[in-house]
Amino acid sequence: MITTEIVFIRHGEAQCNVDGVVGGPATCTGLTTRGHAQVTLAAARLSAEHRSTPFTALYTGPRLRLRQTGEILSQALNLPVRTDPGLDGPVHGAADGKPWTEVKTAAGGAPHAHPDQPWAEGSDTWNGYLQRAGAFLRDLIATHEGDCLLFAAHGETVIAAHTLLLGLGPGTDAGFAISHASISRWQHHLNRLGQHRWLLKVHNDTAHLAGPTTEPAP
Repeated sequence: MITTEIVFIRHGEAQCNVDGVVGGPATCTGLTTRGHAQVTLAAARLSAEHRSTPFTALYTGPRLRLRQTGEILSQALNLPVRTDPGLDGPVHGAADGKPWTEVKTAAGGAPHAHPDQPWAEGSDTWNGYLQRAGAFLRDLIATHEGDCLLFAAHGETVIAAHTLLLGLGPGTDAGFAISHASISRWQHHLNRLGQHRWLLKVHNDTAHLAGPTTEPAP
């Protein structure tokens, strides 16, 4: 028996993604036209799939690209969107607005390459972010036991959820691909013996983005 379901949609393509810059809270300018189209397709799919099992809550974080993604989902699903700072992405500090190539070169790699070191002055560490985001998600999910939750999220938030629910330790070299407007779905199962288990039902599903207009760039 499925007791709780949580669904993550990564935000659609944002202008910071196209420009290759760090889109922190100070410099995020929101979704591109393509990004709006991607999320609209994801919203239509979820609306069709959840007619008999509607979502009970929709959450997003404070950055503009997340709030725009949340509003598209809210309108399609007729569900109010709740914005919570606990769902924001990593703190980028002095890297906010800078080209990712410049930031990675100075840090000796992407944030996960040196997971216990900040990648810029005033930034998180990768493991620090995963711990903070995972703790927030654990507490939020616990308060929604038995619900069907939808998150308009950063890719990093999806990774934090996977790390939490799979029980992965810090410093893991492997990772997860999270495409724009992709769907990832977790289900909490309770069997006849009273045993509980989280199952990753869907990861990084982009079937709804078929077509030359909305297909993510390589």
